[in-house]
Amino acid sequence: MNSSSASAVAACYPAVSIQNMHKWYGDFHVLKGIDLHISAGEIVVVCGPSGSGKSTLIRCLNLLEDFQKGHVFVDGVELTRDASCVAAIRRQIGMVFQQFNLFPHLTVLDNLMLGPRLVSGLSDTKARELAYEYLDRVRIRNQADKYPGQLSGGQQQRVAIARALCMRPRIMLFDEPTSALDPEMVKEVLDVMGELAQDGITMVCVTHEMGFARRVADRIIFMDQGSIIEQARPNDFFDNPQHARAREFLSQILSH
Repeated sequence: MNSSSASAVAACYPAVSIQNMHKWYGDFHVLKGIDLHISAGEIVVVCGPSGSGKSTLIRCLNLLEDFQKGHVFVDGVELTRDASCVAAIRRQIGMVFQQFNLFPHLTVLDNLMLGPRLVSGLSDTKARELAYEYLDRVRIRNQADKYPGQLSGGQQQRVAIARALCMRPRIMLFDEPTSALDPEMVKEVLDVMGELAQDGITMVCVTHEMGFARRVADRIIFMDQGSIIEQARPNDFFDNPQHARAREFLSQILSH
């Protein structure tokens, strides 16, 4: 199937479809029957109290965390435990973590070039061009020859975003990408994410940054104790939350 045909087929399906997902850590039931469908190009923010299962949920989308029951489909293709399937789906999904997970012994440029060379088989020249393209995208080209330890936390997180984008993903997952940053560095990362949201890429973001959620998200998903208990458009969620637990959460987080 050529790329245009594949794109046409993918357009018939949600970007991500989760059906009756359950996950346990031993006896602890972390995710309890999650059903969630995310459209191509949709920006979804997942929020909720600590321990509600938010990060576990998005980590299950590319089997960084395994789940024991249910189904996940990415562009209509079911995620199975087969290694080739996992690899194919991970190529479509970029992920940015709380910690930056950059290779400290490689320069910024080499961190970005590694995936396109090893996974996508690009030449050094093409991988370098791609790396500079995305360093420009996150406004950090002038740091290309530095090592991660020479950068601020906000700069390292922008490098991590650029590295994920170098794999040309259809879907981007963000797992509390600003939680490890000093407050003054949060805005520069959120600004980059806000710009990405305008590009039409599908984004699923776990965050407590409610100003960002209200400004950028198409839909807010609120989780508590392993379940999705409310989902709504941002204005509806912030102005008129339906569930008492959501109202309590917002009163606490917005008062800080």
